Amino acid sequence: MRSTGLILPRGSNPDRDLVPGKATTTHIVWGPRCALRLEVTGVDVGEPRRWPSLEPEVPERVVHAIVGLQGPGVAPVLSCAPTPAGLALRLRRSAVFERVLGSVAAYAAPTAPAALGPRVVLHCPALRGSPCALRLSQLRAVLVADHLARVLHAHRVSVRLVPAVRDPHMPTFLQQLRVDWPAASERAATEALRSRALAELTPARNTEALPPGALGRVCLKELVDERGRTTGYDPNLDSCLVTEDLLAVLAELQQAVQDWAEDSSLGLAAAPDAGADSCMVVHVVSCEEEFQQQKLDLLWWKLDDQAPLRQKHLVCGPVKVAGAPGTLTAPEYYELRHAQVCKASALKHDPAWMEIFRVLPVATIKFEMLSTAPQSQLLLALADSISTKGTKSGTFVMYNCARLATLFESYKCSMEQGLYPTFPPVSSLDFSLLHDEHPSPPQGEWLLLFNSVLPFPDLLSQTAALPCTAPGLHITARTEMVCKFLVQLSMDFSSYYNRVHILGEPRPHLFGQMFARLQLLRAVREVLHTGLAMLGLPPLSHI
Repeated sequence: MRSTGLILPRGSNPDRDLVPGKATTTHIVWGPRCALRLEVTGVDVGEPRRWPSLEPEVPERVVHAIVGLQGPGVAPVLSCAPTPAGLALRLRRSAVFERVLGSVAAYAAPTAPAALGPRVVLHCPALRGSPCALRLSQLRAVLVADHLARVLHAHRVSVRLVPAVRDPHMPTFLQQLRVDWPAASERAATEALRSRALAELTPARNTEALPPGALGRVCLKELVDERGRTTGYDPNLDSCLVTEDLLAVLAELQQAVQDWAEDSSLGLAAAPDAGADSCMVVHVVSCEEEFQQQKLDLLWWKLDDQAPLRQKHLVCGPVKVAGAPGTLTAPEYYELRHAQVCKASALKHDPAWMEIFRVLPVATIKFEMLSTAPQSQLLLALADSISTKGTKSGTFVMYNCARLATLFESYKCSMEQGLYPTFPPVSSLDFSLLHDEHPSPPQGEWLLLFNSVLPFPDLLSQTAALPCTAPGLHITARTEMVCKFLVQLSMDFSSYYNRVHILGEPRPHLFGQMFARLQLLRAVREVLHTGLAMLGLPPLSHI
């Protein structure tokens, strides 16, 4: 029997933090210096809890509870016993392989939520303009909003996307970027908001000339004093110039909240108490747009008594470009990356490669824009060429996706030629044959499962976890997690694939290990495909 040890550090409080029902998610991760550690994530922000108190002994009932923990992301525990170093858990590797690889679908998909959460309106103001005016920081906000919407939808969260794009060129540009966003329909009515705004207008100064389309100014100082000092609104906000365009923006947001209907196409329903209080509006904005968006928030509260109480700002940090002027627009950025892909693949003129030429620059852009935490500054190196050799790029991830497709296509062709038998039932596979290891750096089949398959449902849950009840105006989202995970998965798979010959000689005594390895890589492939879908990227079959 092959087992793996796990240490729960002394000084933890497992009696409170590990009893089922007290912890939302329990998962095992690979820790520093190749040691295993157990983390418990809380229900609020999805981060590991700190162990607040010391207990000299772990209660016996807690030991039994840990052994009985089950569910996606939880490795089956063989035994659990106190040691001088802490609580030692032993895992039987073959049992873990059997549990995970026998239920690949459960580990390659998001975990279903236990209850309906709040409805979410994702508002991305950058989409109100035209593509040629879209700055890189605004493009970053668009990609963050699109990725967040896909992850929330996958967790069956009811999401509305605002605004519906109206510029005639924007839908084509978004399709190029594989961003799924609604197009405009009818404009929302603004009469009620206009009437309320006219009643709230501050008398104009004699010397002040209003620009065309402006109704006047509304004082926001009272709201800033009431909400701003404790929640993060800029104390310099004092008034807002009300225009017809601004009222149209508010009307569209208002309609998204008030007219929320059951989405029968996705089977999504609002909570039974659907109303403004059960809805959270997340404004995904670039750092340059935040001040104006704060004005819009306060004006919405000023003019609409039914405005949602929870409005949050997800502010994306600035985007700097090394060795290029700061005026580079989003379409120019896309065309640059597209030209680099075509240049790197200049010898491939087959029409079948046209789709790949369209996917690779988008993959490059999304991994560049989304691999950094959204609130942090992003530095782009546009001079970097597009290559499958760079292990940090989206192209590298797509390359390894294609390698997996080629592997399974090779097996299929060999099977059709009679070299290999058909794939047996998964329940008949002998996973004890998965024992490849490489000590330095740590690699192998166990780590491929442990790092790339087992934690995936929990990672998606953390990506979708928005701190709805957190105080303050600003929230953070962990939209960088999926890209980082896929890059690391691709690196681990690439190292394994370069070192281990999967499709061996067609000899019966080698088939057992070959099928066990193929099932492991099938799980890796499904996780990779699901992760790419969260980014709006299709899997490639060749590259």
